Amino acid sequence: MKLKQRMVVLCAVLLLLGLAKIFLLDGGEGSAASRRDLRAFRKMEAGLSLSRGARLTHTLQSPWEIASQWVGPREVYPEETPELAAVLTSLSTAKIERADVGYKGTQLKALLVLDGGQKVVFKPKRYNRDYVVEGEPYAGYDRHNAEVAAFHLDRILGFRRAPLVVGRYVNLRTEIKPVATDQLLSTFLMQGNNTCFYGKCYYCRESEPACAEGEIMEGSLTLWLPDVWPLQKHRHPWGRTYREGKLARWEYDESYCEAVKKMPPYDAGPRLLDVIDTAIFDYLIGNADRHHYESFQDDGGASMLILLDNAKSFGNAALDERSILAPLYQCCMIRVSTWNRLNLLRSGALSSAMRQALGFDPIQPVLAEPHLAALDRRLSGVIATVKQCMEAQGPDNTLIEDRMNLPHP
Repeated sequence: MKLKQRMVVLCAVLLLLGLAKIFLLDGGEGSAASRRDLRAFRKMEAGLSLSRGARLTHTLQSPWEIASQWVGPREVYPEETPELAAVLTSLSTAKIERADVGYKGTQLKALLVLDGGQKVVFKPKRYNRDYVVEGEPYAGYDRHNAEVAAFHLDRILGFRRAPLVVGRYVNLRTEIKPVATDQLLSTFLMQGNNTCFYGKCYYCRESEPACAEGEIMEGSLTLWLPDVWPLQKHRHPWGRTYREGKLARWEYDESYCEAVKKMPPYDAGPRLLDVIDTAIFDYLIGNADRHHYESFQDDGGASMLILLDNAKSFGNAALDERSILAPLYQCCMIRVSTWNRLNLLRSGALSSAMRQALGFDPIQPVLAEPHLAALDRRLSGVIATVKQCMEAQGPDNTLIEDRMNLPHP
């Protein structure tokens, strides 16, 4: 065979191999990675629907002890959690033993202690489900229902990096006031027949309280992570300046990712891929407010990026803020497992899974229909972005095999 013919055949083979890899990682089942990820996806689907009113019957452990034992360096809860429904039910029904102002932050919240000494963060309802938050993509109050929806999206995506969240109705007169600290009680007031409170935080104002309907307040409860896993706060490398007219470097420097790759902890280990996973997660939920993030302390860059504080999400279903995806389109890399999961959620499967998961929650419907439709639309945008990267630099440089499982202590 002549040299020219050999070169043509070689190029054809290389092209076919590249197309095969894209096919296998584009929802196909041919590769070992795809088969493994498909099995994980089917497990997620099987456990998606949760039973209302579920209780622990086979153990003497409390729900808080069980949830605490789930936590590891790379997950807040494991792939299979048959007790999840019972733990969430306990969160939504356990007696409140103490109520105090929330820990430091910019948004209104309360710190509650449930029966058995379990700390939780309570975020009150501020908007009706169909309210559209106008303005900047990070505008408005925290949305309690966004915390609930984000937790279940974390389950569906297979990240398992978000603390447990459930919706709950609380009676401010009978459940909160009798056990509230003086500091929290001093922020209670009445507006007409509705009981309200404004708490203590950077933006908390007496003129802008959260109000119950009568005495019943809807909100979300986020399970506090175990004290044996102290958190470390990091500035997000793709954070915004929040100053009009002043851009962050990533907003004008398209080669910014190359600089990030030279900085610890992004120069080695899983952290940069975690940031990219988080960018995809945040784009799907419309969260443009992740200026910092948390990991576990003294992790050497090996622990997960924990998906805390997701309440600046699901504010405007019509707004797809592409800049949230900057880590993805500037670095042009994504985990194989994430790519496979995204492809399995195409064609309406994502919104369908969310409807199924959210149907369990006590405050359902958690999301208005336009937000569920937005999830499918934004997912198509993420997939298109990854395909553009593969076209520009090839699948081998875009799809990164990274399955880091660190043992529980």
